[in-house]
Amino acid sequence: MAILSDKWIREAAQTRGMIEPFEEAQRRDGCISYGLSSFGYDARVAPEFKIFTNVNSAVVDPKDFDGDSLVDRETEVCIIPPNSFALARTVEYFRIPEDVLVICLGKSTYARCGIIVNVTPLEPGWEGHVTLEFSNTTPLPAKIYANEGACQFLFLQGNERPEVTYADRAGKYMGQRGVTLPRL
Repeated sequence: MAILSDKWIREAAQTRGMIEPFEEAQRRDGCISYGLSSFGYDARVAPEFKIFTNVNSAVVDPKDFDGDSLVDRETEVCIIPPNSFALARTVEYFRIPEDVLVICLGKSTYARCGIIVNVTPLEPGWEGHVTLEFSNTTPLPAKIYANEGACQFLFLQGNERPEVTYADRAGKYMGQRGVTLPRL
């Protein structure tokens, strides 16, 4: 697998709608950077958040997830409680080519503050808003800034199209919009 450059990412975004909306260059003007980088794309977090709460003393069960364990917030600055977690989504909508796998890494600005961003790989043929997971590993409240950079996506091209893409198998998160909770 080869990592794909800014030239390839730009061409795929502009001619095939791989990333919408697409920022052609890194934006840094007083914010956490986002946009096209040398070998990746720094995506923004949208102002929609689902913050974990323990008000109902629920158990987190990925096979039977209780949405009542979350508080919805639409805000430009999300405050995650100490040692807690929030879900969000990217501003950008992604359409992954059938011979490409996308890996996501958190931004160093957040990582250096004890805020971890986790995203599972974007599989060949998948499309949708990416649900972002923010973990506040600190004993203090932590801020997440909407419409600013949250994570970097790296695009890896395989030697051929896989036999079965995410779209072919009608994956459960195909075409997701907004913050998407776990599905079984």
